[in-house]
Amino acid sequence: MECVLRTQDLTKRYGKNLAVNKVSLTIEKGDIFGFIGANGAGKTTFMRMVCGLIYPTEGSLELFGASSAKELPKMRRKMGALIEHPAVYPNLSALQNLEIQRRYLDVDFGKDPEKTLMELLELVGLGEAADKKASKFSLGMRQRLGLAIALVGNPQFLILDEPTIGLDPIGVMELRELVRKLNRERGITILFSSHNLAEMAQVATKYGFMNKGKLLEVISAEEVQKLCEERGINLETYFVELLMKNR
Repeated sequence: MECVLRTQDLTKRYGKNLAVNKVSLTIEKGDIFGFIGANGAGKTTFMRMVCGLIYPTEGSLELFGASSAKELPKMRRKMGALIEHPAVYPNLSALQNLEIQRRYLDVDFGKDPEKTLMELLELVGLGEAADKKASKFSLGMRQRLGLAIALVGNPQFLILDEPTIGLDPIGVMELRELVRKLNRERGITILFSSHNLAEMAQVATKYGFMNKGKLLEVISAEEVQKLCEERGINLETYFVELLMKNR
């Protein structure tokens, strides 16, 4: 199986604080990799390093088989990301925000780029808000717009950090189905984090459990489901017990 992301002892230190502590993991093409951990576990810091937003203190990182400083920026053009709060231009409309991103990435959508951008907005449930200024958006709508922006470059690898923040239950369900659709129909490999473990359990094919900067375990969703069924517990209880074992 083709490797999309591989890290070896990836570490980020801020002074004496180890935000990410020697994390080694592999994400293969086609995975929907669910990152689980409490606030401060290191998930966002890890994702920011993968995206090139911050530099590792130690360790190595490989994207699509490339690891050199010269090659990594090229490989990151195959990625899309929604990390923390979406970066949008508040005084521009949703459609204009996507057009800015299209031009920045120099993506060719043919003779009618607006049609393709509109399809992206419809995909994330913002078709009717295409001409509405982002400053008028709710938190959930901003999350949807951030996801649409992340998809403008036709990514092969998508990183989503708490994408369900601000979404109502229907929005969470729609996002779950969208993640499945992007993975199934477009072949996009996805790394995402969420506090909604019940939702994650319906989407992820693999899990990575983190705590205090350390990766405690990487395990397939199928194996976790089997273990949980045998013991009559859910994913949340499995995670809590894993934390207790690694105190």
